[in-house]
Amino acid sequence: MLKSLANKVAIVTGAATGIGLESARVLAEHGATVVLADIDATGVEHAAALLVREGLAAFPLAFDLTDEAQIAASVCQVVEKYGRIDIVHNNAAIQTNAQRAGDRDVINIETSAWDAAMAVNVRGPMLLCKHALPVMISNGGGSIIHSSSGFGLLGEVTLTAYGSSKAALINLSRFIATQYGKSGIRSNVVAIGFVLTQNAIESTPQAVKDILLQHTLNPTLGTPRNIADVVAFLASDKSVFINGALIPVDGGFTAHQPSVVHFQELFASAGSNQL
Repeated sequence: MLKSLANKVAIVTGAATGIGLESARVLAEHGATVVLADIDATGVEHAAALLVREGLAAFPLAFDLTDEAQIAASVCQVVEKYGRIDIVHNNAAIQTNAQRAGDRDVINIETSAWDAAMAVNVRGPMLLCKHALPVMISNGGGSIIHSSSGFGLLGEVTLTAYGSSKAALINLSRFIATQYGKSGIRSNVVAIGFVLTQNAIESTPQAVKDILLQHTLNPTLGTPRNIADVVAFLASDKSVFINGALIPVDGGFTAHQPSVVHFQELFASAGSNQL
């Protein structure tokens, strides 16, 4: 059976671990040759080697999303090696412990945390698109998938820079779709909810997981595979008429009234859901 992404070349950023690695795996399982990109050279080499051992077409490429020269050179390297770029998954984001410690409410945010979030989470994807788009257009078009977040859709009491950067990424995607849709480019956003990556499993307190699960409409929290499957769908021709869209992939976290959990408790104690 012909795989849906056969003969396609994809670049996935932030691919050394987590959602990026799983997205790279699923794209490759669907037939794509996947360039795993990350600032962590050792990590991304190990990740690509893992996929190769699984019989998948994968190649590691280390570059810094804040450095335009590195991005331009990396795009040239991909074109020299494979001759084309069909899919870009802008997945990378800065989420180190130091970044989170400085990214708080507006009064207490460290300006360096704001600048880092904007540089990696918005400027980086813009620069990769700037240099990849001409290649994609010259080959008849392609699909760009951006990883945003529920933090980019709704307000929160912390992570101001992260949320603002993810909101900006949503509109960047719409601008790309508007400007290059007629040239065969599709640009869409997945707004990702809380996902049980290995890092999240190990570092997120159980109390936080319990709160997030309460507000997730599905019976369980998400997995990297849940996100990767949607990325692969958006990369394929099965989604050819989806462009400039925002798709929440969050188990329904952003689909309900913020008071729903409290009303569920109230109705349970009353024995009725009549207001």
